[in-house]
Amino acid sequence: MNPFPVNNYYKKILSIAMPAIAGLSTQMILSLVDTAMVGRLPESTYALAAMGIGVLATWALISFFSSLATGTHVLVARKFGENDYAACGKILNNSIYLSFVIGCIVAMIAIFAAHNISQFFASDPIVGNYAGDFIFYRFLGIPFFLISVSYRGFYFGINKTKVFMFSGIITNLLNIFFNYLLIYGKFGLPRMGVAGSGLGSTIATVFDSLFYFIILFMPQYRRKFENLSNLKIDFGLIKKIYRISIPVSFQNVFILIGFLSFIAITGLIGTKEQAATQTIMSSLFLSLLPGFGFGIAAQTLVGNNLGSGKIQLAKIYGYETAKVATYYTLFLAVIFIFFPGAILSIITTDKSVLEIAKPALRVAGFAQIFYATGIVLSNGLQAGGKTMFVMISEVVTNILIFVPLSYFLGVYLHLGLTWAWGALPVYIILFSTIILLKFKFGKWGTKI
Repeated sequence: MNPFPVNNYYKKILSIAMPAIAGLSTQMILSLVDTAMVGRLPESTYALAAMGIGVLATWALISFFSSLATGTHVLVARKFGENDYAACGKILNNSIYLSFVIGCIVAMIAIFAAHNISQFFASDPIVGNYAGDFIFYRFLGIPFFLISVSYRGFYFGINKTKVFMFSGIITNLLNIFFNYLLIYGKFGLPRMGVAGSGLGSTIATVFDSLFYFIILFMPQYRRKFENLSNLKIDFGLIKKIYRISIPVSFQNVFILIGFLSFIAITGLIGTKEQAATQTIMSSLFLSLLPGFGFGIAAQTLVGNNLGSGKIQLAKIYGYETAKVATYYTLFLAVIFIFFPGAILSIITTDKSVLEIAKPALRVAGFAQIFYATGIVLSNGLQAGGKTMFVMISEVVTNILIFVPLSYFLGVYLHLGLTWAWGALPVYIILFSTIILLKFKFGKWGTKI
């Protein structure tokens, strides 16, 4: 008889996933509101296309280093499963040291390259100028962003996703407020347009890192994890965090480079098609970010149980989490396929962009049904030490299949935007199948 009833699985999964989803959903709301504010500027066609480039270019860079959260998460989850709480605190401290140094270096380099990056991916120089301004201001907050993701990895690993939830709510409300002031130039501030969105996000990121810092010094955390007693730099531990994170770093960058390339491809089809693509991607946050929340739950539960030596239970939690996440993406697929206009009209009022985007969103809605299995089980494999396998799987299916196929269908064959988006289901289904087969039949769960 199974000593762990299914309802107990779901209860544990949801207790970790739901706060994470709530926190991530505030980012989704921010993206929708932010894009809606930019979409209502007089220069909305250029501004939306620029924002698509700016957001993905920013994330392409910071995601290479934000994977430090994964290294922190995996190590803390294992040690938490072993009941070694002091080690958890030591991991966090060294992760913060690493994040701060890397963040300062990256910010300095990226600020000077902002406009070169934007012009490389923009087919229109006006779009490139707008995107360059956004990237410049957004990169100012990279050090604070990386410190925040180190804190996230720690709280995820100790099952305290509610801390992340409250952080997300507070920070993203501030982000919306600052963006509104700076995009439109309210209360005597200059009207900065797209650039104001970048600066508003940076100011909110500073508040985010301060929030995590304050929570850390609450008695229940300070005493249990002994953060103040483990301030010494441990280069061996930093190396371990770095080693786990690097494959995830490349995976994140390849994902975003792939989608940046895809946006560039849609720009070759037309500027309105590129603007439509940005509205579709903003809509997909409805499924993507909650999917990340279930991935966080899988990584935590798989890691905790591997730390406790319960390998079979770790696998069960992976499967059950993927199942719950699929129910969610299936529900959203129905909305995307049958009511695309209801979602897209939240993003923009430009009727020509809406009509172009509707059929492509239907295609994307079908693809995201299969997304849950891939994202959840890939997080489980990362907790089991298979970060390199997940990274290689991403490169093959995204860079080598998705991007060339979208160009072939949309540009080379002149079939347009909807056919370019038709490459997405191919990519998602292939990736999810590879990950599922590895999780089910492969060897993983080794020592880190």
